[in-house]
Amino acid sequence: MARLIDSSVFITLERRGSPIGALANVTPARDEFVALAAITASELLTGVEQADSQDRRATRQAFVESVLSLMPVLPFDLRAARMHARLWAELAARGLPTGAHDLMIAATAMARGYGILTDNLRDFMNIPGLDVQQPDW
Repeated sequence: MARLIDSSVFITLERRGSPIGALANVTPARDEFVALAAITASELLTGVEQADSQDRRATRQAFVESVLSLMPVLPFDLRAARMHARLWAELAARGLPTGAHDLMIAATAMARGYGILTDNLRDFMNIPGLDVQQPDW
């Protein structure tokens, strides 16, 4: 199954000082297609902008730019918007609020029949029909 990779996975790799190539070792199926949602790219770029020192900013920017140059970034398009609206309404009716970014990432994945690879299962656990996996650290 193809998967979108959540920012939590990239954050863990960056904090460990792992190269982006290490990502190939943590996906559940080593040969599956992986990409990131545009909102994930925004989250990673926000991390660069919020760095607490110039050194950290430079290190983080190099890491994020390597991710963005190597991986496809999928847009939040009309298919994803329709999926997002359906999921939001269903979760709201069940009293299960979900973070706006997480729901947009999930909708981007589900609109394409993809799953999610995340280090934060709880962020996605209430989303019906979403295949969620953790990395094999």
